Amino acid sequence: MKYRLHIKKVVGKIILDGLLDETDWQTAEATMPFRQQFPYDTAVAVQQTQTRLTFDNEAIYISHVVYQPRQYAVQSLRRDFPHGGGTDLILVNFDTFKDKQNAFHFAVNPYGVVREGLVTRGDQVSNDWDNKWESRVRNYDDRWVVEARIPFKTLRYKVSAGTNEWNINFFRNNLSINERSCWAQVPRGFTGNSIAFSGTLIWDTPPPAPGVNISLIPYLTAGGSADYEKNRPWSMTRGIGGDAKVAITPAMNLDLTFNPDFAQVDVDQQITNLSRFELFFPERRQFFLENNDLFGSFGTGRMNPFFTRRIGIGRDTVSGESTTVPILAGARMSGKIDNNWRLGLLLMQTDRKENVAVAANYAVLALQRKVFTRSAVSFIFTNKHNFFEANDRRNTDVFNRVAGLEYNAASANGRWNNKFFYHRVFSPAPRSEPYATGMLLNYGSSKLSAELMITRQGANYRPDVGFVQRIGQGLWRTPASAEYAWFPANPRVNRIINSWGLGIDIDFTIRANDNKTLDWDFTPVIGFVRFRNNAMLRISPLRYDYTYLFSNFDPTNTGGKALAAGTDYTYRTTRFMFMDNHAKRFYVDLQGQIGQYFNGNIVSLTPTVVYRYQPYGLFSLITTYNRIRLPEGYNSTNLLLITPRIDLTFSKSLFFTSQLQYNNQINNVNLYTRLQWRFKPVSDLFIVYTDNYFAQESWTAENRYFAPFQSKNRALILKLTYWLNV
Repeated sequence: MKYRLHIKKVVGKIILDGLLDETDWQTAEATMPFRQQFPYDTAVAVQQTQTRLTFDNEAIYISHVVYQPRQYAVQSLRRDFPHGGGTDLILVNFDTFKDKQNAFHFAVNPYGVVREGLVTRGDQVSNDWDNKWESRVRNYDDRWVVEARIPFKTLRYKVSAGTNEWNINFFRNNLSINERSCWAQVPRGFTGNSIAFSGTLIWDTPPPAPGVNISLIPYLTAGGSADYEKNRPWSMTRGIGGDAKVAITPAMNLDLTFNPDFAQVDVDQQITNLSRFELFFPERRQFFLENNDLFGSFGTGRMNPFFTRRIGIGRDTVSGESTTVPILAGARMSGKIDNNWRLGLLLMQTDRKENVAVAANYAVLALQRKVFTRSAVSFIFTNKHNFFEANDRRNTDVFNRVAGLEYNAASANGRWNNKFFYHRVFSPAPRSEPYATGMLLNYGSSKLSAELMITRQGANYRPDVGFVQRIGQGLWRTPASAEYAWFPANPRVNRIINSWGLGIDIDFTIRANDNKTLDWDFTPVIGFVRFRNNAMLRISPLRYDYTYLFSNFDPTNTGGKALAAGTDYTYRTTRFMFMDNHAKRFYVDLQGQIGQYFNGNIVSLTPTVVYRYQPYGLFSLITTYNRIRLPEGYNSTNLLLITPRIDLTFSKSLFFTSQLQYNNQINNVNLYTRLQWRFKPVSDLFIVYTDNYFAQESWTAENRYFAPFQSKNRALILKLTYWLNV
């Protein structure tokens, strides 16, 4: 079946009020009935949706009539509400260049709260793209009606001679009956944002040619901070800076930043560290997140040539803690050269910070060429150049560069997503094995999903602007997994269970120079059940782990007696995960493991409790408890990480967030609070307060005593941002 929808220009004027009483709405073509995507993908949706589009010289207008009794499930009134299926919504994805990999994403919930984002890599949605658009919603006993206006300046597209066509799809999440539906059919083994299954939007008359689009976003900050560990009293600070967005061409955007400040960025979610390697914390700063698929999708999750958190964040060599490094200025140019080529160029300059980092310049070039229907060949080049001063300690090279080539092969039907890559590091001193290479084979359908990865990491693959979890040894790694699902046909069963299945998982890491096995894990049976209400249960009755210690290691990571290098351990655990129905006002998720751990035992539990005071508040409590018992002479410990969080939305423009993180492993209690007032679209006033306390009594290097819950450091920041279209 071909899904085609015509859009024609208005004759009159659309008034954004949610009434749909204009003649142009009555004459606009309506979508065919939506079809289910979950729990089935072979039936018409039980509760229907009807969508129409029209446009004028300034904007596209969209109307949705969403049939549903006045019983809604939403998480909050906050703009850019999160993904994850916990909200009733209707969304549209515009693939303006018809590459079936990238799209503009706009969603609305029944309370009129909006979300915009970018779809990348075929189905990955990021909320980190902000832009102006508006909607109005009216609620009735049997339906809610959306009328939205998206300015053409918000989109990127080209106008062709003759007929213009875009790829488009509409998707709806309906938690009242646990139904997901869409206009162009998407199989249930895929997400509703899978661009591979879009329909076609046909312009009866061409859209207007894109015009000049320049936005200025200045900011002001004021506040103060104190560091009691370093005996530094309260001091006042202030700052000024800003961003600019310039549309160089209809498809190419230039982003500029001067003296950027990220005071309003949410804090990292702490993790109990039981590993021997560096933990990965995702990027949260908006400037680096936009178009990150073009720069940050190279390599693998454990071995990436470019990781933006290496810019503007460093480790204090005295305290051992992560800290910010001043960013002086930066520029990013990204977008499409034409329908087949994408370009990304990032330049950043950071300042020197004592005991943390020397001044450095960062440059990243990413180039992507589309081949076939949904595949691409990509090239990346990164360069970090350090500027040393006379008193700087030269513990790093003058420059560190990486060049990489990748082929991402995605099938037209969306089932295969494969990758082949080769990266190489260049530095002043020649080193052996400065490369990384690998392949990823990934297959997914409604019943079968399987993945195989083979990577080879050279002993000196050390990208200074990348993330590599294990550095210093040449490694082979071969993770593989497969799952098969059955969908019960018996009506008495499928009223409760949507699907159930079995899987297998294995992962080997081998040292390349002598073929010594360093780690492996093997889970022969993974059982899972997905319920009709979207709850899920996964159980791995028996998982085997093997670890060879090539250096001394304390399994508790608390500074106790270490297991000796050169020893190896095989241990067994049972693992489980239950994800509750997130449509409920109150739900509980639980995951954990019980069993052996190196030369001892472990009980690990992570319950998550969430209550939704709809639509104004979300209250959550995440607790991670690790009970580790090792033989006498080694550390036995109870590690506790408790994170209560309150997220209040007093209105669509006033938000309050407060979070406490108690972590006895790192002897820290972190308090973070943020008040946000969105006084105009994409213009905000933030008041942010942070405080770090000792979780237990402690002595500093200067032999000063700190009692439990005594403050380490605190800061209060006020930040004002304003979006101005030129």
